[in-house]
Amino acid sequence: MEDTDQVLEAQEERAEEESAPDPGAEDQIAESEEIVIADAVAEEAPAAEATVALKAVIEAAIYITDEPLTAEQIASALEQPLDKVKEILAALVAEYAAPDRGLSVRELAGGYKMSTKAEHHEAIRRFVNKLQPPLKLSLAALETLAVVAYKQPITAPEILEVRGVQGAGVLKTLLDRKLIAAAGRKNVVGKPILYKTTREFLIQFGLNSLAELPTLKEFEELGRFALTEGEEPSAPEQARVGPAQEELKLDEPAEENA
Repeated sequence: MEDTDQVLEAQEERAEEESAPDPGAEDQIAESEEIVIADAVAEEAPAAEATVALKAVIEAAIYITDEPLTAEQIASALEQPLDKVKEILAALVAEYAAPDRGLSVRELAGGYKMSTKAEHHEAIRRFVNKLQPPLKLSLAALETLAVVAYKQPITAPEILEVRGVQGAGVLKTLLDRKLIAAAGRKNVVGKPILYKTTREFLIQFGLNSLAELPTLKEFEELGRFALTEGEEPSAPEQARVGPAQEELKLDEPAEENA
């Protein structure tokens, strides 16, 4: 009887050992699963980055166009699947619908357009009405401003010498517009006031510094381009191109004053 019990116990132990998982096998399975997951993530990463880039391009395209863009137009122009473009457009509509966004992407007349939200129209209207009017300068003012920008610091008599005409009124206009400012006095007889451009000048003309002013070579290229196109330059272009080539005889941009 005891022998029979021993045999049964030995069989049960052997069965348990056979059914017990092999630690080494478990490690191999886990490692295989990790490899599969890593490969899947590696394959999805470029696709996800491409989708993010495409979404940014579609958002910019809607922003810059005046007329509503259809999903078909966007898909054709960007050579992308229509379903993918529609999915991105739907995501943009949902994101811009959030209450913390001042703009909205809406479907209008079969296309998509970006605009301010209706609930903010009154506040935006009041804001726009309080903005300063666009900067408008006469040809004489533009010529004088160009002389100051390239020759600064410069005195009124020196500006007169370059332009050949009196410009006291023009200087006052530029001072009132805060495009130029006094920069001390020149140490000569009479100690005339020196003038230089201001930070407002950089802002109005979209410059980061005076180093970004066009060079004389660029002015000459603009003049040649206008001649080859057979068109007369507009007043602002005359102020920038004509005087630079013939009258102003400008040097390279001056170093920006502190």
